[in-house]
Amino acid sequence: MSPDTLHRALSYPYKIPTNSYIVHGGEHQELAPCAPMPDVSGRRPVLAVGSNQSPEQLIRKFNGSDLGPIPVIRARLKDFDIVYSPHVASYGSIPATLRHSPGTRVTLFVDWLTPEQESHMHETEIPMGNYHFGELDGIELQLDFGPAMTSAYVYLSRRGSLTRDGFPVALAAVRAENRIWASLSQEEIQNHARDVTAAGQPLEAFIRAAIEDDSARQERTRALMSDGLPFNYSGFTPIEI
Repeated sequence: MSPDTLHRALSYPYKIPTNSYIVHGGEHQELAPCAPMPDVSGRRPVLAVGSNQSPEQLIRKFNGSDLGPIPVIRARLKDFDIVYSPHVASYGSIPATLRHSPGTRVTLFVDWLTPEQESHMHETEIPMGNYHFGELDGIELQLDFGPAMTSAYVYLSRRGSLTRDGFPVALAAVRAENRIWASLSQEEIQNHARDVTAAGQPLEAFIRAAIEDDSARQERTRALMSDGLPFNYSGFTPIEI
């Protein structure tokens, strides 16, 4: 396993900017706080709860697609937090999902996608069976630009939330006010998953197996799911893709 492969697994959710930004042509440009809201007519607001907040990941997914710019607007979502999902991605990371958390206000980003961009994003999120797409209603979402919103779209883990000692685990890389659960970095949650599913194995070997061995990855996902918690908010309506 190359150092870059290990770095990709352990760097999730990758670098998240301080400000809103636009991704286009393999690059991103941050927007000044005083800038006007980009034109988002004809686009759907899709909550980015994991690596889709990061320019690095969006560029990886969209570079070469010739689908135009993507406005990515920072926002704060009331009564939710971003936690780990009980599954292992093909590139070795343990990804994120959204969870209802009364009293918490989490900072995240909204990817404003055209229909063509959304279809392309579906191809990166849906086929492996880990996420489903739908609309989240009855929320309080305050964008850095523009009015508050009461609904948005989101990819949610079909597997619910990973738990440690019976509680969800938040992403340390994601900022939140009044967080009620412990937060861990990607390396820390990998160590937890290793201790649960392959105690004593060196972490690098553990991650290598997740990347190179489909059966090992699936077995670990099943083990993490055994203590997982289902999504706990009634305002989500799945959309058939």
